[in-house]
Amino acid sequence: MSTTCPDAPDLWPVELHEEMEAVMKRVFTEVNNGVYRCGFAGSQEAYDSAYDRLFTAPDWLEERLADRRYLMGDAITEADVRLFTTLARFDAVYHGHFKCNRNKLSEMPVLWAYARDLFQTPGFGETIDFEQIKAHYYRVHTDINPTQIVPKGPDESGWLTPTTADRSQSAPADD
Repeated sequence: MSTTCPDAPDLWPVELHEEMEAVMKRVFTEVNNGVYRCGFAGSQEAYDSAYDRLFTAPDWLEERLADRRYLMGDAITEADVRLFTTLARFDAVYHGHFKCNRNKLSEMPVLWAYARDLFQTPGFGETIDFEQIKAHYYRVHTDINPTQIVPKGPDESGWLTPTTADRSQSAPADD
């Protein structure tokens, strides 16, 4: 627990610093920045390389989260917070707008269950406004979307479907 606020979770547990640094570096480099490498690629070759590189990360995350609730084990840490921001935007923006379209998040059963688990945790889901997120990305990036048309989908109700902390029981997405 945090010494600053006794009820706050310890997002940076000292015993996990070394492993967390490695996990957060991979999340930042391959996921958080990976979607941007795809979206702003200046050539087909750059896009193809970015796409292939990006999609090694969800496969690694699916494997890592198959037997643990959170990235570092049984408790939410800063690593989860950092990953959540990209996962929350993935289907709504990155899949179509940035052409990160091998799979939607909702088609990756373990990662989708993990993301829904975080979304349904106090302090996570209520910070997400999917309509605002889509409006921002699709209107600001006029070089990618010159018409500034904002898509109506995807249906975001799936974020509220029940999930289990046991990811070994995660069923494939119905979408």
